[in-house]
Amino acid sequence: MTDDASGRSARHVVLIDGSGFIFRAFHALPPMTRADGTPVNAVYGFANMLMRLLGELEADRIAVVFDYSGRSFRNDIYPEYKAHRPPPPEELVPQFEIIREVTRAFNLACIEKEGFEADDIIATYTRLAREAGVRVTIVSSDKDMMQLVGGEVVMYDGLKGRRIGVDEVVEKFGVEPGRVIDVQALAGDPTDNVPGVPGIGVKTAAALINEYGDLDAVLARAGEIKQPKRRQNLIEHADGARLSRTLVTLRDDVPLDGDLDALAARRPDAEVLTGFLRAQDFRGIVARVEKWLADDDGAGAAEEAPPAEASYELVQDRAALMRWIAAAYRAGAVTIDTETTSLDAMRAKLVGVSLSIEPGAACYIPLGHGAPRDGALDLEGAAPKQIGLDQALDLLKPLLADPSVLKIGQNIKYDVVVLANYGVAVAPVDDTMLLSYVLDGGLHGHGMDELSRRHLGIDPIPYKAVAGTGKKRVSFDQVPLDKACEYAAEDADLTGRLHRALKPRLVAERMVTVYETIERPLIPVLVAMERAGVKVDRDELARLSRDFATRIAGFEEDIHRLAGHPFNVGSPKQLGEVLFDEMGLEGGKKGKTGAYSTDAGVLETLAAQGHELPARVLDWRQLAKLKSTYTDALLEQINAQTGRVHTSYAMAAASTGRLASTDPNLQNIPIRTEEGRKIRRAFIAEPGHKLLSADYSQIELRLAAHVADVAPLKQAFHDGLDIHAMTASQVFGVPVEGIDPMIRRRAKAINFGIIYGISPFGLARQLGIEQSEARAYIDAYFERYPGIRDYMERTKKFCRENGYVTTLFGRRCHMPGINDRNPAKRGFMERAAINAPLQGAAADIIKRAMIRIPKALEDAGLTARMLLQVHDELVFEVADDEVDATAAVARRVMEGAAQLSVPMVVDTGAGANWADAH
Repeated sequence: MTDDASGRSARHVVLIDGSGFIFRAFHALPPMTRADGTPVNAVYGFANMLMRLLGELEADRIAVVFDYSGRSFRNDIYPEYKAHRPPPPEELVPQFEIIREVTRAFNLACIEKEGFEADDIIATYTRLAREAGVRVTIVSSDKDMMQLVGGEVVMYDGLKGRRIGVDEVVEKFGVEPGRVIDVQALAGDPTDNVPGVPGIGVKTAAALINEYGDLDAVLARAGEIKQPKRRQNLIEHADGARLSRTLVTLRDDVPLDGDLDALAARRPDAEVLTGFLRAQDFRGIVARVEKWLADDDGAGAAEEAPPAEASYELVQDRAALMRWIAAAYRAGAVTIDTETTSLDAMRAKLVGVSLSIEPGAACYIPLGHGAPRDGALDLEGAAPKQIGLDQALDLLKPLLADPSVLKIGQNIKYDVVVLANYGVAVAPVDDTMLLSYVLDGGLHGHGMDELSRRHLGIDPIPYKAVAGTGKKRVSFDQVPLDKACEYAAEDADLTGRLHRALKPRLVAERMVTVYETIERPLIPVLVAMERAGVKVDRDELARLSRDFATRIAGFEEDIHRLAGHPFNVGSPKQLGEVLFDEMGLEGGKKGKTGAYSTDAGVLETLAAQGHELPARVLDWRQLAKLKSTYTDALLEQINAQTGRVHTSYAMAAASTGRLASTDPNLQNIPIRTEEGRKIRRAFIAEPGHKLLSADYSQIELRLAAHVADVAPLKQAFHDGLDIHAMTASQVFGVPVEGIDPMIRRRAKAINFGIIYGISPFGLARQLGIEQSEARAYIDAYFERYPGIRDYMERTKKFCRENGYVTTLFGRRCHMPGINDRNPAKRGFMERAAINAPLQGAAADIIKRAMIRIPKALEDAGLTARMLLQVHDELVFEVADDEVDATAAVARRVMEGAAQLSVPMVVDTGAGANWADAH
């Protein structure tokens, strides 16, 4: 981009269809909001698009062109024009003006004209450029603009990096660009409500135009058409076709406020642009802009943009693989991705490995592809050519274990587990998913597809595009090698690009410590835990399943008796009709579907009012969920090779840093109910071993006392007092000795509720008391512990101003809806903001302990294995004669994982099963 250029010396005009890109950006990206709650996903996508284009397209004239409004001169000609288009999504409307602001912040001409569409303005500038002999690139994928292509005018799809010239227009419409208008006039356009001629599509229209020459000739000779229906339609709807031609023809005589000189490309003002981007919370783009503007010619603007042609190699012999391995050693880093037969890492069979060294260059090494089902790759249906699995892994093994070569992956824990099952160690590692999670946790998802769209402006090839869908879906080992290579190599390529985009932000945004000391070193720890798994008692699970089935049937009989007739208890619609239509209970509210809401909150409220049927439904639901989720599902999830259940830990799930357990979820087994304890009894130790539980005691309350600096609570923890009894004494003015258990229960509910930002309504419902009484309890609590209220207000204020809160260890928990205009949404985020520093710090503390425990056990000469992490609890499998020593190591490491102004206490217990360990 040059600083200035005169119209007489213009060489290349770039005209960007801004209105088209707004909608593409909006639909391509998931919801995003800045700190004040304003949606900005389309703005983010638009800013990224501008960054890429400014690097990809050298221009001395450039403009972004927008539609002025939903109406144009075409509505005066034909009021039904675009009448069927729905209004823009509510979340997009406030972004229209911000996108114009971002255009101006980039110092680009921002053009719109009342009464005309962006297409007409672009057509007019294109005419001026043609007359001046200047090359034109129209950045758009809109088919309506294809009528302008030809000579020195081309189109460019900025999101796909695709050039659209005359050949591409012919491929799309079947005619040269000069006849596109005629084809559109005949075929019409349902999207814009352009009528055309009924029964004539693009292919038929193109055939007619190619045969007769143009629209006028087709209409004049319509009587010659052989097909009766087509002939009749052309004759009857000739006027409609002529009207359609007027509607689809782009005007090139729009009265402009300036000629090509007004579009002179100018570099943006660094302070203005970076200030605008920071105000939108677009930190990642800021870093790229600063690097770009530091470069004299702006060539760094699109450093992360993909090359026009990516080069992906299918590696099918030893020599080619050795070439890639040598390149990885030279580079000192390699991106790696595995293709397998299953999302379950412990059951997955390795199908192939992809590697990438630099942007745009990647390879795929097929290792386990079988003959395709239709034998398409080989006349005899044989397996395609590929390196032997053992030979390839023997070659890769030294590289993947070499400490001098960094291995980069997206959710690399999965790949490490898969390869470990084949005896291949992978270290050291970097993970783009975790980089994104540490930088932007709470703002958006961290899957590769979403990150690629956000940071690279690329839509990765979807899995269904290579594996098919429905009955035609095949496992990856059946995918043809050419398709497999394109898909798998792209994954590695894009992961490497994401690493280059995200890793530098750690330093700029001061998140190195969280990533390097908490998230990254946790990966090998979780790999070991997932591979170890936990043993379950198959017979006990089967017995429990039968018992639960009997009790579920009993609850169902009770529910039917109370209703007066049988119905499907699992149907929310039928249940709502029974509760609110037939029984006439109050509080029924219908949703958008017209059915009553019967969620847990509704049923709990009705049950608290003394209604027996909703109480029984709650019992039925809980038992049915436990049966389907655990006693039945766990039997299916026992690994045939190990005889154990292997959960997977999601590292980038909760915005607070907490781990999530999936497939199966072992963190949601109820601990306080008898049914939950029965399920835990089915988790057992191997013969000669015990399960050891090490659980932080009241960690979030201790953190609340620390961060809020509440002297009475801190002293109580130092003195080892019953914190709930002490709170009851302080708030309700009763002696600690001989305290009423009901009063202690209320104090406990307040203690834990406060750190979750509980409202009087929530506390009232939890304790079954009046809301006014609950409010009085909370007021009394704050009066006794004003530091807690100060902490809450201070935290909310910080979050409103910054859009995030931080833990003791620097983790940022983003709260994008903290300034939402909707009071309910805003209140929810405020409560989350209050709790996040506490829950997040607790998550960080146990992660720090988990990282240190394996070495501490090794140093102590102990053989215990860490199996599970359940929020504030760790579960180990320990030899009978090592229980006490292991418990001592676990307590020492866990209690020393952070230095607080209150002591951290870890309770331990051991037993033959998980329940007995508590």
